[in-house]
Amino acid sequence: MAKNILICGVGGQGTVLAAKVLSQAAISSGEKVLSAETIGMAQRGGSVVSHVRIGEDVFSPLIPEHQADIIIAFEAAEAVRNLAYLKKDGMIIVNKKVVQPVTASLTGKAFSEDVMLEALKSSGAKVTCVDTDKACAELGSSKIVNILLLGSACKTGIIDYSSVEDAIKNLVKPEFYELNLKALHYEN
Repeated sequence: MAKNILICGVGGQGTVLAAKVLSQAAISSGEKVLSAETIGMAQRGGSVVSHVRIGEDVFSPLIPEHQADIIIAFEAAEAVRNLAYLKKDGMIIVNKKVVQPVTASLTGKAFSEDVMLEALKSSGAKVTCVDTDKACAELGSSKIVNILLLGSACKTGIIDYSSVEDAIKNLVKPEFYELNLKALHYEN
């Protein structure tokens, strides 16, 4: 049976690396993986969406609407924007921090963290909010948000910790491996 994982955020948050870690973890476990990124204006803080599809019965890298088992959202407004991909009994792992788009400062209409999280919870999905600011402060780095969110996804059972650990070892610089392991196993 296929596993469909949608990762969304804004440019610079580490969404592409998170997708690479998931893909490498699945490949190391002997699973077939197809993935794709939609990057757009990511360099300017725009939306980034990665599709990771795992399983023998997967023939396209893009997740159809209403088929994602889980959405891993680096930013709450991006999770709301991508709700159409989530299947009826799907899960959302979301960074509770809202990143205000440039247009919000220009128009004076800022997104509210509470409004975004309430929209996610009212969708009927099982929602896990991760306070990445707190975790990053405790672990001493702001560059581990992606691994913190993958760790929360591992807790759901959709992804295996040991294969993610191996993928991190292969994809991050050796001097950051231990920090990323702490982030993967962080208890929020």
